[in-house]
Amino acid sequence: MPAPAKLAEALKAVGYRNLVLDPQCHAARLVVPYMRLDLGAIAKGYAVDAALKVLRAHGVTRALVSGGGDMVAGDPPPGKKGWRIEVAPLDVTNAPPARFVSLANAGLATSGDLFQHLEIDGKRYSHIVDPHTGIGLTDHSLVTVIAPDGITADGLSTAISVLGPEAGARLVEKTRGAAVHMVRIPRARIEVTESNRFRKFYAQP
Repeated sequence: MPAPAKLAEALKAVGYRNLVLDPQCHAARLVVPYMRLDLGAIAKGYAVDAALKVLRAHGVTRALVSGGGDMVAGDPPPGKKGWRIEVAPLDVTNAPPARFVSLANAGLATSGDLFQHLEIDGKRYSHIVDPHTGIGLTDHSLVTVIAPDGITADGLSTAISVLGPEAGARLVEKTRGAAVHMVRIPRARIEVTESNRFRKFYAQP
């Protein structure tokens, strides 16, 4: 684990208020020394949106573009209402079974520590860092968001991972067309949270 002094120093370089955008010059300025931008929580959503845009420009409207845990769907396959996509379950005993959703002209992103985590002294830490503590999340979670496009789904899934179920649900409700499904184990007990809008995406068996 990082030394407390080093962690405190790093936390000084965290926060959107330290990022100044200049829309006229299309420029960004980082106002804190040693601050860096990490686009890992939003870049793949942007990339799959851009890929689908290129396909549509070439007349390919029925497409599903996947970039790891992020994907965006165009028009559905012939004779279908949408692309049938599995929402992965947690990798623990007694985890709820996988769900399937139907996606068309929308984005989907899943964030969590299923594949990217480490253990220190028997405690599991996610690659998703809590900006308040500077330490990886420890609740072992998977957050799946459906939104009108990939970049929105990607940004929301990571943000909700940090915010947790209650604040995350409020954020989703404020975002047009967004829905969330969240499974987590905060205290050795599996919790499932799902927004009302998510149910409308359920795929038929």
